Amino acid sequence: MKIVSVVGARPNFMKIAPLLRAIKKHNTHHAPQPTIEHLLVHTGQHYDYEMSQVFFQDLKIPEPDFYLNIGSGTHAQQTGKVMIEFEKVLFQEKPDLVLVVGDVNSTIAAALTAVKVHIPAAHIEAGLRSFDRTMPEEINRIVTDIVSDYLFTPSPDADENLKREGIAKEKIFLVGDVMVDSLLHNKARASESDILEKLGLTTHHASTITPYTLLTLHRPSNVDSRDNLVKIVNALKEVSQKIPIIFPAHPRTLKKLTEFELLDSPPFASDAVKVIDPTGYIDFLNLEMNATFVMTDSGGIQEETTVLDIPCLTLRNTTERPITVSQGSNILVWNDTQKIIEESLKILDGKGKKGSCPGLWDGRTAERIVQIVISRQEI
Repeated sequence: MKIVSVVGARPNFMKIAPLLRAIKKHNTHHAPQPTIEHLLVHTGQHYDYEMSQVFFQDLKIPEPDFYLNIGSGTHAQQTGKVMIEFEKVLFQEKPDLVLVVGDVNSTIAAALTAVKVHIPAAHIEAGLRSFDRTMPEEINRIVTDIVSDYLFTPSPDADENLKREGIAKEKIFLVGDVMVDSLLHNKARASESDILEKLGLTTHHASTITPYTLLTLHRPSNVDSRDNLVKIVNALKEVSQKIPIIFPAHPRTLKKLTEFELLDSPPFASDAVKVIDPTGYIDFLNLEMNATFVMTDSGGIQEETTVLDIPCLTLRNTTERPITVSQGSNILVWNDTQKIIEESLKILDGKGKKGSCPGLWDGRTAERIVQIVISRQEI
C-alpha cells in the first residue's frame, strides 16, 4: 500500500509526526516486507523548507520526498498552486491513499486534487466546526470533509457534526486527537529544554520558576483590525502588571503592532511583556507546561492546555474544539478587555478553571488510524 501524506504549515507538522512513527512501527512489526510505502509532501505554504527545519528536527520528521515551494499568496493562489503541483506528484506516484491533516489551504487543495483523479483521501482532525464561515479554515474543514473517504475525528462532537451534515457513518472513525500523540511523546524531552533559563525565568538546576503567562496571537480577526488589537493590548497592560507575559510573536503580528504604532508603548515598551522570536516545538511545549496560564487564539493550543490542565483563555468568540471548553481548561474571552482581565485575575487568585482529558486522547491515535486504513484496504 502506498500512502502520500501532505503538510503545509506548522500545525500540520505536529499532526503528521505521530503518523510517521505509527507507519514505521507497523512496517517493523510486519518485517521483512513493509506493508506501507509512505511519501511525505511539504507544500511550503507557510514556511520554506529552511524555516521548517526546526520543526522537522524537533519532531524527528524525515526530509520530505517532495517540496512544492508554494509560498505565500491569496487563498485562491495558494490553493490553486498546490493543486497544480500536487497533481504532478499523484500522476508520478499513483498512491492508494492521500492523507491530509488539519484545516489549512494545503489540506483542502490536496484532498480535492486526490479525489478528482479517483484517489481516496483521508482527513485527520475531521468534523471540527466553529460555525463561523468568516474563518477561511472553516470552509477548508467543511469542503475537505465532504470529499474525503476516511474521516478521522478527535472527539464525539465532531462525529455529530459530520452526521448532521449528511456524511455516511461508515466513513466516520472516532480515533482521538493526533496532536496529543505528539505532546505526550515529546513531553519528557520538552521538560529538559533550557528555554526558561534563557529567558531568565529560572536558573540552572533551580527548583523554582518565576510565574509567567504565555501569549500567542496571530489570527487576522484579532491582528488585522486596529480596534480589536487595541482591546487585547489594553487587557495585556493590566494583566502584565500582575504577572509577566512571554510572547513568541508571529512575524505578521509584529508587523501589525508596528504598523498600528503599538509596539513602542506599554505594555511592549517594558519588561512586562517579553517579545521573543517564534520558538521550535520543544521549547514552546516547555513554555506551555510551566506557564501559570496561557492566552491564545490558536486552535491546537486549546487542545494542548486541556491535556496539560493549564488554564487557557482563548482570544476568540468561537471554537472548533468545544470539548476543550465543556470538558477541558479552556475559556472563550474573545477581545473583551474586561473579561480577559477578570478571568486572568481569577486564575492568579487560585480560582482558575480545571478540566479533564477527553477520552481517546491517550497518545495512540496515530496507531488506530494506521490500523483502520490497513484493515479497510484488506477488505
